[in-house]
Amino acid sequence: MFEKVLIANRGEIALRIQRACRELGIKTVAVHSEADRAAKYVRLADESVCIGPAASALSYLNIPAIVSAAEVTGAEAIHPGYGFLAENADFAERVERSGFVFIGPRADTIRLMGSKISAKDAMEKAGVPVVPGSGGAIGDDPATLLETANVIGFPVIIKASAGGGGRGMRIVHEPLELANAVAMTRGEAKAAFGDDTVYMEKFLGEPRHIEIQVMADEHGNAVFLGERDCSMQRRHQKVIEEAPAPGIPAAVRNRIGERCAEACRQIGYRGAGTFEFLYENGEFYFIEMNTRIQVEHPVTEAITGIDLVQEQLRVAAGEKLSVTQKDIKLRGHAIECRINAEDPFTFVPSPGQVTQFHTPGGPGIRVDSHMYQNCVVPPYYDSLIAKIIAHGDTRAQALARMRIALSEMVVEGIRTNIPLHQELLVDANFVAGGTSIHYLEQKLARERGRGH
Repeated sequence: MFEKVLIANRGEIALRIQRACRELGIKTVAVHSEADRAAKYVRLADESVCIGPAASALSYLNIPAIVSAAEVTGAEAIHPGYGFLAENADFAERVERSGFVFIGPRADTIRLMGSKISAKDAMEKAGVPVVPGSGGAIGDDPATLLETANVIGFPVIIKASAGGGGRGMRIVHEPLELANAVAMTRGEAKAAFGDDTVYMEKFLGEPRHIEIQVMADEHGNAVFLGERDCSMQRRHQKVIEEAPAPGIPAAVRNRIGERCAEACRQIGYRGAGTFEFLYENGEFYFIEMNTRIQVEHPVTEAITGIDLVQEQLRVAAGEKLSVTQKDIKLRGHAIECRINAEDPFTFVPSPGQVTQFHTPGGPGIRVDSHMYQNCVVPPYYDSLIAKIIAHGDTRAQALARMRIALSEMVVEGIRTNIPLHQELLVDANFVAGGTSIHYLEQKLARERGRGH
């Protein structure tokens, strides 16, 4: 096992990784921007290194500064967390080339799964069901585009191969809109990602977003750890996640999970990963793979009892997985609410000083947060300030515990989206389970129309 790990991230995930390391007796190095100098995880780390000014491009995305910090502190491995450089193949390559262990998949695997086209191709070969589509990059010839779209069937969606976070995609309902939509998406992709490769897929009307958590080691072992429902989202950003997904039979879960684990073996995957699917009319359609730990990993930890971050560390150190598939049993139900520093209804960011901060407790409640009283939420980064996870024997119990937890949570000095969560936790359709990925945006649009 490693003696010292550098955590190349910030916020709640930096503290989460630090706690996993400390439990395993691993020393930690926190890197931070000037804006995060007073952060809790920086103070708790064995060592800390300032890697640049507040702007991410000059600090958390500064590969030479991060590698240098690992060199001067004598760290053996680098954990990238999620976001920032976590899925940057060039970073993974640079880390390994510099003599450190990258706690994640190999660079070539990140590249393979980072392109949505090559990822879909690899999944098809592994027997994982994919959304019907163009089977690769599309050109600009209107006749060919129309022929492809007609085979798939309207409506279709044009997507940037290098896209993510909801950017670089456009829905096309009519043949006359097609050529213009492709040109516009191509232009957006070039500007946002430096790659104008686009492809075409069938657009699913009311799907759910279901994802499968996997873990694999370097010895050919791979397991799946159940599924999560992340359908409650706005602008492709998840708001509430839960595990297991309501209404999906165990046989269906096991069938798709086994395919995902087999795909990991076929591509030689290492570490934690998530297969993301659209789920409609009882069918799964692969859309992408995240080659990192996810924000919502705690709900999987709650129902499996497995520490996914510690498992990441063990696998990266060359150990075999600590569990086999038959060891993994799902227990109860877990729900996670992402608490963001933003207006609950306009979603305008709300940085500033947190004058009061009190977290909930009680049976089955976990809070992952780097916040504390009088700390400052900087305006430069993602607005996530805390995650509340409620676990219960049943979904109804988890929902009841989450409602109580939200009522106990106190954050003053800034605005948060807690009122939105409280509203959703009593929404009849959410309580029933199985809402689509469009549900929250449709609900917000209706309420704004009534002057909410």
